[in-house]
Amino acid sequence: MAERRRAGRLLVPRNRPPADRTLLDNLTIDGITHQGDPWRVLRIQAEFVEGFDALGGVGPAITCFGSARVQRGDDLYEMGRATGRALARRGYAVITGGGPGIMEAIKRGCREEGGLSIGCNIELPHEQSVNEFVELGIEFRYFFVRKTMFVKYATGFVFFPGGFGTLDELFEALTLLQTGKIEHTPIVLFGQQFWKGMIEWMRSNQLAKGMISPEDLELFTITDDPELAAERATGAGPAAEPTPAKADAQ
Repeated sequence: MAERRRAGRLLVPRNRPPADRTLLDNLTIDGITHQGDPWRVLRIQAEFVEGFDALGGVGPAITCFGSARVQRGDDLYEMGRATGRALARRGYAVITGGGPGIMEAIKRGCREEGGLSIGCNIELPHEQSVNEFVELGIEFRYFFVRKTMFVKYATGFVFFPGGFGTLDELFEALTLLQTGKIEHTPIVLFGQQFWKGMIEWMRSNQLAKGMISPEDLELFTITDDPELAAERATGAGPAAEPTPAKADAQ
């Protein structure tokens, strides 16, 4: 029997390209050409409907991001776990990807405090299984549908150290907040040492060249404290720690 992987609700041959690739690639793949694109809209629409239906009644939730490569027992894993507990104690559900690392840690902490943990998993060439701490899990074929769910049902964001995917989500959230597409949605960056270089680069390059405004560096809070991360993400109280941009300005 051919090796298989999960693709949305289906099991398909592992060498079949993911849906995102067949949508975006300009070449013909496995006989699929752009003539079929209008019909693919129905599949995309169905995925949106399934996501909206599943998440529409979850109540206040914080979406959290971070590396899938952080191992159990790592200090950062334990910080994620503590943040999940702190959010659950405040009555918030947590939404993350469904995989391991920081995603698992946050969900684990949330479940330990009796909170609702939601996992939005994605179809990948190398299958990423939903971790054991997911209470409500949804499988997505398309990254952009999944990203919509992360934003639409979040009342705040916490970004832990991570790779390209984490940065992609961070800059999308910042852009949506900067342009007023979302409002009053706190963004918290966890791990001052990790994010420090990026913020310094934003200030010395983007801000210095007039590509962003000074107030754009006020769109987020940076902290190393799980309790403060939860407090700021839920919009409770003033920021207790300045961002590096604020600190250097004083």
